[in-house]
Amino acid sequence: MTSPFLGEFLGTMVLIILGDGVVAGVLLKRSKSEGAGWVVITAGWAFAVMAGVFTAIACGSSDAHLNPAVTLGFAVRAGAFEKCLPYLAAQILGAVCGATVVWIHYLPHWKETPDAAAKLACFCTGPAIRRLVPNLVSEIIATSVLVFVVGAIFSRSVAVPGPGALGPFLVGSLVWGIGLSLGGTTGYAINPARDLGPRLAHAVLPIAGKGGSNWSYAPIPVIGPLLGGVLAGWLLRVLGVA
Repeated sequence: MTSPFLGEFLGTMVLIILGDGVVAGVLLKRSKSEGAGWVVITAGWAFAVMAGVFTAIACGSSDAHLNPAVTLGFAVRAGAFEKCLPYLAAQILGAVCGATVVWIHYLPHWKETPDAAAKLACFCTGPAIRRLVPNLVSEIIATSVLVFVVGAIFSRSVAVPGPGALGPFLVGSLVWGIGLSLGGTTGYAINPARDLGPRLAHAVLPIAGKGGSNWSYAPIPVIGPLLGGVLAGWLLRVLGVA
């Protein structure tokens, strides 16, 4: 029953359940973790990545990308692109389903929260200062760091134990570091599926008092990470990191 498609789907779903879940817990009214802050959110996303990677591997995806930017970056490094479209479909579907689970889990809290922007932030990212070019550059930089360092972690030179052992913990730690160091500008989407899938869910779900889904900003957390993934993949290829 396991397959790479299923692994990417379920791994991404778990990623979003725990990642968007921690944001909802911090932002929604009358949650016991309301107001816990940025460090809690970045830690929650780190653990979400770790759990998603383990899930993806167990369910059939030895790649456990959970992220179109990672898939594209590694495709550029290898010069092989056959996994891009199937993984993209699985990752976006998983993200939509994960966001739907978060909506159900916090169902009474949406009505209790008057701030529509806070509700949207439980699903997708937005910039601290809205300037499209700097926002795009921030996403490119953060995603380049993600893809390049993931490539380094699993390179033969580093010789880290395989993904079933230490790898997911290291990737989770990397995502935590990116959130703490680079996430304050745009909310560090660094993953087109992580942003687009939940934004689609926000647009269609009957969330009480939700407001708009901010589609005018939506291209930034899709294009920026994809460009960052390509840049990091190219650097890995040029430097011979494999």
